[in-house]
Amino acid sequence: MDTATVIARLEGARTADSRTRDRICDETAAELLAAGTAPFFEVSSADLRADPYFMCADRYWRGRFLERPTARTAFECARWMSDHVRGESWGVVAEQWALGNGFLNRGTVEAADAFAEAVGESGADAATERSAFFFTLFHAGKLRANFCFDELHAFLTFSPSSVASGSLRKEPVFVALQSFAAFGSRTLTVTYACELLEQAWSAAGRTRHTTDICLNGVAFAPPFEGQGELLRSYAEEAVEAYPDDHMFHARLATGLHMCSRHDAALESIDTALALLAASPTASLGILQNQYLTKRDAIQEGRLRALREAEQQRRWEQQAEANRQLERSLHTSSVRAVEVVAVFTAAIAFAVGSLQVTLTGRLPLSDRLWLLAAQGAGLALFALLIVGGTWLITRSHRPQDRGTQ
Repeated sequence: MDTATVIARLEGARTADSRTRDRICDETAAELLAAGTAPFFEVSSADLRADPYFMCADRYWRGRFLERPTARTAFECARWMSDHVRGESWGVVAEQWALGNGFLNRGTVEAADAFAEAVGESGADAATERSAFFFTLFHAGKLRANFCFDELHAFLTFSPSSVASGSLRKEPVFVALQSFAAFGSRTLTVTYACELLEQAWSAAGRTRHTTDICLNGVAFAPPFEGQGELLRSYAEEAVEAYPDDHMFHARLATGLHMCSRHDAALESIDTALALLAASPTASLGILQNQYLTKRDAIQEGRLRALREAEQQRRWEQQAEANRQLERSLHTSSVRAVEVVAVFTAAIAFAVGSLQVTLTGRLPLSDRLWLLAAQGAGLALFALLIVGGTWLITRSHRPQDRGTQ
């Protein structure tokens, strides 16, 4: 394919609108694939929106990986990057292509030692730290996409390509992958995973992919205490750093959902869907389905919370009605005892007074004093009954729960 023609096309794509730029890059990458020619131009950024050179190379290598998602392709891509990716862009481009193509080709997982075989085919002197690191990210991307947590942990710790990565094992993205594996593992502790998370998150060279892997690990970990609040706090930082990134808004929605802040979660997931619609990502359909599923879960949680709140309100109303009924019954029973005591005293006084009045032979004044003494005694008896009832029931009177 003519070099001048390719350069002219890509230079013209710089000033074209986004739709035209995408079309030019797609067509150029397809022609390079058909001709069996790797891109011969240099890449100096990882901008998937405005840099036509990176966009064209990205589509070319995506096609190569889809055609043959193997360690050999990863090794060839890494060698191409060593010759054509300039400056500090190598690490960002490596993360974009290795992790991204690992996700897209997650259905094909090779053995962990496949990289050593690919290196052997090309000569031992080609096994550089960068090529080993690139394959490690590529294979780890597959394991991460398949949620093979323990297998990922073992691969990052013991595999030949991981060991051959040397000093690059200290890169934030590598530590973030270790954190992801630890969060999902059934054998490693949450404390250990959080230590790795903090190490990757606080690193000076933390990239967008590092941030995403960190949040991904917390979001998909088995439930643990404080998980929702941890995800929410980190996701808020990510949204602040990358306000136009749909993925981080979706992670924030998940954290808010875990914290039962359903209205805020619904707002975040709607923002993620809106940003996704304007994103040039190749996996738009997959992510859209994931976001819509999360939105349905948030809506369901929101409705469940409303139903539970209404049920709680009804329970409280019923409990208050029961307390009022209990107080009423208690008061009524006490009053009944008091009335019976007074009524009994009155009957006794009436009977006694009739006997004194009708059959007594005492003088009138003596009978009056006798009636007065009998009445006073019966009145004292009634007061003792009423007072005793009050003292007995005083400590057993129901109280409002709000004042206990």
